[in-house]
Amino acid sequence: MSTARNHRSPLSESPLVRRLLIGAALGFLFLFLVLPLLTVFIEGLRGGIVRYIQSVSEPDAVAAIKLTVIAAAIAVPCNLVFGLAASWAIAKFEFTGKNVLITFIDLPFSVSPVIAGLIYVLLFGAQGLLGPWLSAHDIQIVFAVPGIVLATIFVTFPFIARELIPLMQEQGTEDEEAARSLGAGGWQTFFRVTLPNVRWALLYGVLLCNARAMGEFGAVSVVSGHIRGLTNTMPLHVEILYNEYNFIAAFAVASVLAFLALVTLAIKSVLEWRHGGDISAARA
Repeated sequence: MSTARNHRSPLSESPLVRRLLIGAALGFLFLFLVLPLLTVFIEGLRGGIVRYIQSVSEPDAVAAIKLTVIAAAIAVPCNLVFGLAASWAIAKFEFTGKNVLITFIDLPFSVSPVIAGLIYVLLFGAQGLLGPWLSAHDIQIVFAVPGIVLATIFVTFPFIARELIPLMQEQGTEDEEAARSLGAGGWQTFFRVTLPNVRWALLYGVLLCNARAMGEFGAVSVVSGHIRGLTNTMPLHVEILYNEYNFIAAFAVASVLAFLALVTLAIKSVLEWRHGGDISAARA
């Protein structure tokens, strides 16, 4: 009896300790997350709503917003196709080079985005490996939209695959084998069995990929050339405005980017709340 009484559960801390831990966590979140976000919106609106609208609607800002949306709109579908194909192959089939493919998927997590951008410059720049051939055919990749898209794809392509692979591996191949035994073809099996089983994890991965694509700075900064109105995405435009001491405009554009991130976070939270089982399995 006394042994059982003296054996304390790891969750049986005193109310004071629990309050201190919760307070420390909330204080940390407020100091390093909520307060910076509030600062962005407050500083962006410091000049008034008219100045705010002017800052986010002037031509260079509009061009930066459009380019950010274009890069994300191209990168996310490309990563969607790659992530589905790679995760399906890795989880459902055995083939030579499987571990190599997994390693390459994780590569952007271990390579600095700046290094990734530099690689594209060394490949496609005027003095790069393919530069002379591209110049001879009047094709420009670096310091143009194609380079920005390529850099964005590189830094974001692990996100969807890494959400799907664990879930597909946990689900196994029984459902697909049953479908094939009933006469379903490969594409029928994929679209009617495999894809519905991972749809929420897939949407979750797409949201993460989109958020990363819109906020990418390092790789895009190297390949963009910082040409105002042409190759500046929102993060790069914010940097230029801030370096020019145009703080109100910089924070105004940053608030648009922060708002998009908050919308993504809200959708992500709803998905986790409504379909937490599927998503937790995908992230296990």
